Amino acid sequence: MPNNVIQGALLILLGEGLLSIMGAIIKHLSHDMPTEHIVFYRNLFGLIMLVPIIMHNGFNQLKTSVWHLHLLRAVVGLSAMYGFFYVIGNMPLAEAFLVKLTSPFFMPIVAAIWLGESIKAKTGWAIAIGFIGVMFILRPGTENFTPVALIGIGAAALASTAKVCIRRMGSTESSVRIVFYFGAISTVLSVIPLFWSPFWPSAQHWPWIVLMGLVATCGQLALTRAYRIANPGQIGPYVYSSVVYGATLGWVFWGETLLITTIIGSALIIVAGLWNVSGKKPKPA
Repeated sequence: MPNNVIQGALLILLGEGLLSIMGAIIKHLSHDMPTEHIVFYRNLFGLIMLVPIIMHNGFNQLKTSVWHLHLLRAVVGLSAMYGFFYVIGNMPLAEAFLVKLTSPFFMPIVAAIWLGESIKAKTGWAIAIGFIGVMFILRPGTENFTPVALIGIGAAALASTAKVCIRRMGSTESSVRIVFYFGAISTVLSVIPLFWSPFWPSAQHWPWIVLMGLVATCGQLALTRAYRIANPGQIGPYVYSSVVYGATLGWVFWGETLLITTIIGSALIIVAGLWNVSGKKPKPA
């Protein structure tokens, strides 16, 4: 498998930026819409956004021999989505993004067990520093800690498995194919909870729903490409860029501010991520 760390890191930065915009839209919609409906429309409209790409390149690109991996990725990814969307709707935006940052701590472990990829000492130290940073942010054992954050951590663990699954498919599956099957399977599965939660979006919801689907699909394409071409353990720390995106969006639109412990934790995990990839030379793709 190729391991282009620099290109993968840049794609992570782009993808996380787009998904942060998606998160802001989800927070806006969550005031009126149930989580299960937001998840369904995110998947449905994200899938619709892929149709022009599929039609342009031809339906032959959808042929696959790894249905089981697409199904696994969709199930764990969709489960993570429910958890993360719920956290966005029930926590400040910046903190909701921050609890998702535990995902890189799980990825090297999953990749080592599943793909046999080694965890180098430098990556191990970077993960340790990042974990300390997240502890500053979550503040367990204090009055500022919220149990909702635990749902976010669980979602992050599931998301890390989905990302390593993408890595597993990287040698045979294109980014478009991976994202398409995730959207298709997730859309079908996310219909089920709607039978127990009747709701219909109003006219003011639809523009936001469409935009959510657009930025989500573009962001997912960028992240999928990143995890196909680079070692998850090496590029994982770049998801910490969502700290900056989330803090900025939360401050601009909801007046959210960061505690000093959050700022310290954010600095630690960003430094850890940058240090982890410093001095690495990308291998040819």
